[in-house]
Formats: sequence, C-alpha cells, structure tokens
Amino acid sequence: MAGFRALAREVRNPGNTIALRRTSLRKCLERFAPYGHRATWQHLCAQAGFAPDDRSPDPARLVRALAELEEAREVWLAYEAEFAGRRRREKHDGIRQPGAVDEWHRNTWGGCDIVPCATPALAPRARLADVLRRVITAMESAPGDHCPVCAQDHIEWRTDLERYPLEGPVCTDCGIVVPVAVLTPAALSAARRYACEPRYAAV
Repeated sequence: MAGFRALAREVRNPGNTIALRRTSLRKCLERFAPYGHRATWQHLCAQAGFAPDDRSPDPARLVRALAELEEAREVWLAYEAEFAGRRRREKHDGIRQPGAVDEWHRNTWGGCDIVPCATPALAPRARLADVLRRVITAMESAPGDHCPVCAQDHIEWRTDLERYPLEGPVCTDCGIVVPVAVLTPAALSAARRYACEPRYAAV
C-alpha cells in the first residue's frame, strides 16, 4: 500500500493521466484527512477551485489542493513528535494518568478526523494548517467559551453525529465538532441549552 509521500509524487507527476493524479489525491485522504475524508475533500476542492465530482480538473488545481494538505500534515507531524516527547518525559517522571489532551490525541491517531465536521457541506474556510494550529493551541491552553477555530460562541450539543464522537458540541458557524476539553463547563451547558431551543417560530 502506497504511503502519503508516494501518492503525493503521483499527484505531481505530469506523466500520469489526470484521472490517476486525481485518484492519488483522493487516496492521500485515506492517510491524512483532518475533517474526515468527505469533508476534507470538499474543502480542498473549494479552496483549489474545482468541483468535488470533476473527473478531469486542471492539474495545477490538484497540485494546489495537495500543497494545502501537505502543509497541514507537516503541522500535525510536528505536533505528534512533540506530543510523543512530552509523554515520554511524563512517564519518566511517573505521570501515567492520561489527561484530556491525551484522550483527544488517542482518538485522532493517524491524522484522520482530527477536527471532524458534523457535515461535509460545512467546514472552516481557513487553510487546514491554520485550523490545526488553532485547535492544538486550544488543547494546550485553558478551556474557553468559544469555538477554537472561528472564535464564535454559537455552539450546539448534537446527539446525531455520524461517526466518532457520536455526540458532542458542534460549532454552527464553521461546522467542526469542538473537542469537549477546550470548552468550559459553562460553554458546554450553554451548548446543551441551545440544542433545546426552538429553531422556528410558531405558525
């Protein structure tokens, strides 16, 4: 099975057919997809300027999408290396009990669904690398009352998510499933109240 870097070379190879280059980019998402496969694909297509179902996109746009994905992957690999080093130091010091960051990292192992989106149709507009930096910073800081990605406080507790986590706080502005650990108890309570509020005026 080809790794991420081998697939990236196939995307950039001008000797390959456009179909193979597109397929190779899709396969890159099997190795690294921060929003989940479908949501990451739709985000990259929108950012690079081609339709998700376009079977013969401009090769330059494919490479542009790949570059954004690679940039985000470098951010994540650097974080994983730092995380592994910190855990080694903690274990050496006798700290064995995993914390909130450890739980989040365990469920994002491998680089997929790091910042899952509740629906592929709604994802942050910022570059993937910037989104990852914001979430990593939030995980390493004190909990707050706002979405760590878009800084809005329109957060709703959802119980109908299609994959892990099956329920959790969702930002209604940028669409991410916000890690519980980055929100204060007050923000989580507000998210649950918001979910119970009527959305439509009575007719």
